Amino acid sequence: MRCLFLGDVMGRAGRRAITENLPRLRDEWRLDFVVVNGENASNGMGLSGEHARLLLQAGADCVTLGDHAFDQKDMLQFIESEPRIIRPLNFAKGAPGKGYRLFTAPGGRKVLVLQVLGQVFMKRAFDDPFSAVEKVLKAHPRGGLAQAIIVDVHCEATSEKMAMGHFCNGKASLVVGTHTHVPTADAQILGGGTAYLTDAGMCGDYDSVIGMEKMEPMRRFITGMPKSRFTPANGAATLSGIFVETDDRTGEAKTVQMVRQGGLLEQASP
Repeated sequence: MRCLFLGDVMGRAGRRAITENLPRLRDEWRLDFVVVNGENASNGMGLSGEHARLLLQAGADCVTLGDHAFDQKDMLQFIESEPRIIRPLNFAKGAPGKGYRLFTAPGGRKVLVLQVLGQVFMKRAFDDPFSAVEKVLKAHPRGGLAQAIIVDVHCEATSEKMAMGHFCNGKASLVVGTHTHVPTADAQILGGGTAYLTDAGMCGDYDSVIGMEKMEPMRRFITGMPKSRFTPANGAATLSGIFVETDDRTGEAKTVQMVRQGGLLEQASP
């Protein structure tokens, strides 16, 4: 199966890059399944129902969220009616929506997508992500109930993401980090056949400070004082993520390739 995962969609620039490019890439790269992290798609803070529809209509089969899952209040209701949106498994117990779902890809093949929030350096304490992931993976063995398994690890610390990659080695097809908006250069296939990338980066304008217009973040770093709200940068965006091809029989990753399309970053494609 040919799968694409795209990192955090950041504001209008990121949405525009998705809607203008993803339909074409689905055809050119013969993609079977696409996951997009959309938690910053609405003005850099959360995802609205309207913008979720845009991402899905552009070709996303699944949209994951993150710590800003419900910053846009209409998502509290929208996620209950749209099963293709996944919020973190270890979010608040009473949170609406689901933290994982088994999707059907072309040919009747099954793809399991799940997401967890990390604990290190996050603003609030979330439940243990490792035990949350373990429970779902035990119930959905790779190559059995699911031909491919994709785990989105949404957290700050690279060490925590790498630990999750090794924890899921041999059980998932792909473990990919999100949240920091900066793509890492460590795409690899671990010994158990699990593709791994510490962070997919963002789909947004990289002439920025992690997707925000530069001046206000710089002012806060220099003076320690805020003056105005952060505003998403709206220049040419780069689609950042990872491509993985899996074995339908075993669920193992056969090839992995970083993806960067458009904008300022060095280009990369399958």
